[in-house]
Amino acid sequence: MSETLFEKSSRRLASIDAFRALNMLLMIFVNDLESVKGLPYWIDHAKDFEDRMGFADAIFPAFLFIVGLSIPHALNRKIKNGESAVSISFAILSRSFALLLMGFFHVNLESYSKLALLPEGVWEILITLAFFLIWIDYSENISKLKQNIFRGAGVVILVIMAVLFKGGESGSNLTHWMRPEWWGILGIIGWAYLVSAFVYYLVKGNLTGMILAFLVFIGLNIAVHAWHFRINIIGIADGSAIAQVLGGTILSVWYSRLVAKGFNSGLWVWLCIAGAASIVSGFILRPYTDGISKIHSTPAWVMICTGISIFVFATIAYLVDYKGKKNWFSWIWPAGTATLTCYLIPYFQVGFYKMFHYVYPHFLNFGWSGFIRSWVTAFAVVLIGGYLERRHLKLKI
Repeated sequence: MSETLFEKSSRRLASIDAFRALNMLLMIFVNDLESVKGLPYWIDHAKDFEDRMGFADAIFPAFLFIVGLSIPHALNRKIKNGESAVSISFAILSRSFALLLMGFFHVNLESYSKLALLPEGVWEILITLAFFLIWIDYSENISKLKQNIFRGAGVVILVIMAVLFKGGESGSNLTHWMRPEWWGILGIIGWAYLVSAFVYYLVKGNLTGMILAFLVFIGLNIAVHAWHFRINIIGIADGSAIAQVLGGTILSVWYSRLVAKGFNSGLWVWLCIAGAASIVSGFILRPYTDGISKIHSTPAWVMICTGISIFVFATIAYLVDYKGKKNWFSWIWPAGTATLTCYLIPYFQVGFYKMFHYVYPHFLNFGWSGFIRSWVTAFAVVLIGGYLERRHLKLKI
């Protein structure tokens, strides 16, 4: 594998952290915005039957793209440090397992039954607390014994919460145990990361190999929507999430090669061409593959969102990597370095609201006042995430 920009340095690439920070801020914002009514339709998610995408529909695919951007940097650092294939494989598998487990618990919140022993809000808070206990990046000042005790307590809490779980339809006396109706946001990330990271590692970062893998999974996605092809392999589904992560991985390697030749005008021209080509291909596919839809993960949505992500990354890379404007993102930086922490904090918030049956006043659930409320919530979460990070309470998987 030829030496890349990432292999030359073990430092984090600031533009990726900045992009991740902005994306997580927006993810928290649009998640909170779901309860707000009376906003322009283009802000919210498109409905199941609509052939379009709203602003909110571009946020999650951008995160998948960022996961892909990070893969070469993280794996090349492990390779440079001399880690064995077994060690690297275990790191990929353990990270994927953590995301899948959290996603599995979160998905079952959607069907939580009132017949369960614990109120839903209590169950939600306790599983989130368990996630923190298990996956906190503990300070070296905390002994290994205490770390293991805390992690063990987290595991025990999760097991108890699983045993106590009851799910079911609203108003029905029929209940069921936990099951993967779907894998949730974190679970989808986990499956897509698992496949994409191993693809990158197995082809040794070869750009051609990754492009071929991308074509396989976007081809699967096209086959699902154009010819109603179905595949029952868990985690692969229609290939959309894996294609989005691989798109970020490909761009990451390609960007490092372009930068190695210097920050010249050709770099930005090629990035713009790549972004435009992806968006155009999405509109070309649109009439033949069920339109543009996040809910149905159509190829048009995948390619358009990938193109948007390329343009956003190019802009941030220009500002941060080339112009050195990293400080422009300092106000949201914890969302890029303590990302999972920031993502999970709202589960405490929502859990407490459910426990005490708190509902925002009407004016905070409607129109532009609700819009502002969601921004305030997003910034507050990032500030809390930064506070926890400074006190070594950041999650790391």
